Amino acid sequence: MSSETTPALLKGSAGVESTGSDGPAPAGPSARSPRSRSTAAYARYAAGKLAGAAVSLFAVLVTSFFLFRLIPGDPVKQMTGGRQVSTEQIAAMRREFGLDLPLWQQFTQYCGKALTGDFGTSYQFRAPVLDKIAEALPATLLLTGTAFVIYTLLGIWLGARSAWRNGSAGDRANTAFALTLYSVPSFWLGLLLIITLSVGIGPIPGLFPTGGMESGDTEGFDRVLDIAHHMVLPVITLVAVEYARTLLVMRSSLLDEMGSDYLTTARAKGLRDDLVRRKHAVPNAMLPTVTLLFVNLGTTVAGAILVETVFSWPGLGGLFYQALSVPDLPLVQALFFVFAAAVILMNTLADVIYPLLDPRVGR
Repeated sequence: MSSETTPALLKGSAGVESTGSDGPAPAGPSARSPRSRSTAAYARYAAGKLAGAAVSLFAVLVTSFFLFRLIPGDPVKQMTGGRQVSTEQIAAMRREFGLDLPLWQQFTQYCGKALTGDFGTSYQFRAPVLDKIAEALPATLLLTGTAFVIYTLLGIWLGARSAWRNGSAGDRANTAFALTLYSVPSFWLGLLLIITLSVGIGPIPGLFPTGGMESGDTEGFDRVLDIAHHMVLPVITLVAVEYARTLLVMRSSLLDEMGSDYLTTARAKGLRDDLVRRKHAVPNAMLPTVTLLFVNLGTTVAGAILVETVFSWPGLGGLFYQALSVPDLPLVQALFFVFAAAVILMNTLADVIYPLLDPRVGR
């Protein structure tokens, strides 16, 4: 190979790093640099995850249509129950709601409109479904978002401390208490808190409202305090049930890291035990917890149906309960799709960014 040919070949294979030898650079896919190969592999990985999410969303769309038609009860009869309604009026309502059409035609119309972002009009509210969801969404995000921040920080902190002191009395007490709360049904815990802290029992007076988001007679900063006052019991209920999962995952991940050589090296350098835990062990144990956090973030949008119902919180969970009692098919179908889509999108986002945190994933 002449000295004039080698630069030309290297120029033709863009991005290939020269090894300093006189031979020609290899051609084809093997000629790409490690960075290019890694980028292409990540692009294929991300595309596969996004395609899987699209398939899952379509499956949810189909499921949401058929699932709620299995619920016994006729929406028209349920909405006209107790009133004198003629057969012609019932037939007119069925035509208005599109329930007189064959099932396959209802399905194709539902899918066609849903793909354009139109989930129809609510039977009971006589308003576009997406408008009703947009009205209730801020209340759900406020309640479950606040609970998410609290139980995430609490679970990570307690999980790290329990693992670092594995087998101690504090570790056993933390784990046992968390498992006990995790096994308690959220609606039962909510009712218990209402009885003891809202209604009052024995010498304990009622300290918090029994339900709702605000009293309705306050403005400005007083309104903020009033909403915070109404949030105390539902947030406690959500945190008590959910922080245990984060605690257990964080504790298990950190226990796996505690025997690693790099921690021994860090201690050999003279670092304090607290610094070894915070600066070295906890960051490396966070990867499984990050995945769990994204899953929890998806359920944050879904809200907490039982907790919102028990505390009469005007969010998506309470709206879903109202829609299910009719059944208000357009509203309940749209809410089901929104709940499932939030979880799917958050899981997909976790899958996409996970290789950026741990390069071993997606190879």
